[in-house]
Amino acid sequence: MSRLFSPFSLRDTLFKNRVFMAPMCQYSAAGGVATDWHLAHLGARAAGGAALVMVEASAVSPEGRISPADLGIWSDEQGQALARIARFIREQGAMPAIQIAHAGRKASTDLPWRSGKPLPPDGGGWLPVAPSPLAFDAGYSVPAELGEADLERIRVRFAEAAQRADKAGFEVLEIHMAHGYLLHEFLSPLSNRRADRYGGSEDNRMRFPLAVAAAVRAEWPAHRPLFVRISATDWVEGGWDLAQSVGLCRKLKALGVDLIDCSSGGLAAQAPVPVAPGYQAPFAQTIRREAQLPTGAVGLITTAPQAERIIADGQADAVFLGRELLRNPYWPLFAARELGADISWPPQYLRAKP
Repeated sequence: MSRLFSPFSLRDTLFKNRVFMAPMCQYSAAGGVATDWHLAHLGARAAGGAALVMVEASAVSPEGRISPADLGIWSDEQGQALARIARFIREQGAMPAIQIAHAGRKASTDLPWRSGKPLPPDGGGWLPVAPSPLAFDAGYSVPAELGEADLERIRVRFAEAAQRADKAGFEVLEIHMAHGYLLHEFLSPLSNRRADRYGGSEDNRMRFPLAVAAAVRAEWPAHRPLFVRISATDWVEGGWDLAQSVGLCRKLKALGVDLIDCSSGGLAAQAPVPVAPGYQAPFAQTIRREAQLPTGAVGLITTAPQAERIIADGQADAVFLGRELLRNPYWPLFAARELGADISWPPQYLRAKP
């Protein structure tokens, strides 16, 4: 029996298999509002057999977007547009999920297929904010340092985003603490040079991300799972690392987080990341073992046998697929056939089932 296609439960939620669609920005929103592109894109992956389909990073405030075309979840209009997507995903037998985020100092950039470069305030962008006034890389704006009142407003924005996600009908919520965005910027000593209670020691650097997690868990229904995506390491000496990640995950578990989505990098522009198939799965395994918390593995997972091994060997409880699901929305259907698992197909497509 395939372990990849065995069921998996968290709180009151039962996932029909262990194939999860990772959140991937589409840069196709209008004023932060989801469009028909999002419905077609996410709906196809739900029909394709994934157990969970996660909506891309949705900003909790306008300045928290990566680009002007990012999704948002700071208004009721945005929540209403997302509700039809959540409903369609659920109708296909998948769990609708959404990631809530704030881009921090990496905000205000152009679309990747145009230039991807930072947009200044006089060029359609805005001034980013961050824990410390340190630019992400050459050519990026020096962000405004957040004061304590600013932090409280952002904490409330995350809590309000959780409320909107619940109202929109999402079954799973994920907080983005990875890839060099705001909450990761607080965690890493490379980007957090504060001298107040939010900087310096490891506990201080964790303080604001943990406050956000606590605020979100308080608003997110107790019967629904809460995920957190982290970068397990900055891949830079003296930066955020796996040992600190384990400590963070233990604290997140105590706050009621149910699964850690284990990625890496994104904070240091020139970090030497040793990219290879499944290169981040060992992080998921370590956190699963040492923090005693379910994990998801992500990163160049492309074949059915590879994904099966990750689950069967106990490296993770689920696999998050990104680019492979962009290439093939129906990857789970064909992976199940390869692994000898009989899973349900959309009735409209049954004539094509092998």
